[in-house]
Amino acid sequence: MSPRPLSSGRKGPESARSVVVFLHGYGADGADLLGLAEPLAPHLPTTAFYAPDAAEPSRNNPFGRQWFPIPWLDGSSQGDARDGMARAAADIDAFLDAVLEREGLTPDRMVVVGFSQGTMMALHVVPRRAAAVAGIVGFSGRLLAPDSLAEVRVRPPVLLVHGDQDEMVPFADMDLAAKALTDAGFTVYAHTMKGTGHGIAPDGLSVALAFVREVLAEG
Repeated sequence: MSPRPLSSGRKGPESARSVVVFLHGYGADGADLLGLAEPLAPHLPTTAFYAPDAAEPSRNNPFGRQWFPIPWLDGSSQGDARDGMARAAADIDAFLDAVLEREGLTPDRMVVVGFSQGTMMALHVVPRRAAAVAGIVGFSGRLLAPDSLAEVRVRPPVLLVHGDQDEMVPFADMDLAAKALTDAGFTVYAHTMKGTGHGIAPDGLSVALAFVREVLAEG
């Protein structure tokens, strides 16, 4: 399966010592998360930030993108979803390689941050790569196909962050993902954004920043 090139915004210094890649949610695009670079950059001054657009237009939002279709939202089939996820996994895998090559960095200088469907992709793709990144942050998502964790090749540390009032992805999915990943040998941290729906609250972003700084040994 040939990966499709992904367009992406970039923010940060011309010569970076680390990189954060944001993977957006269903119906959004890279710009939706690249704005997080603004509050994070002062605390990560040597980090470059990337946020690619998924290759496929969203079936529900013609102005947004999707990593794969979601049957209960857009009327697609389970086969469509599986095929779309496989294509997106190849796209993201190639994109991460391209970013590391462009920045001249090794995988241990990269953190992948997902939101919602982007979290699903991060938790699926990154542990199946040949070399471990520094860490994964997953906001408001879930672990897809936990029964396939025997396929993982590397186990970077994972931070899961979820709002306890999430109306799109059940809050309980955070604990389900944490247990499955922990049982598979991952080091997993979790943070509950109290009173938060399907979004990123300031406390969640602060916890994510502390995690990123720690795994990148910044500060």
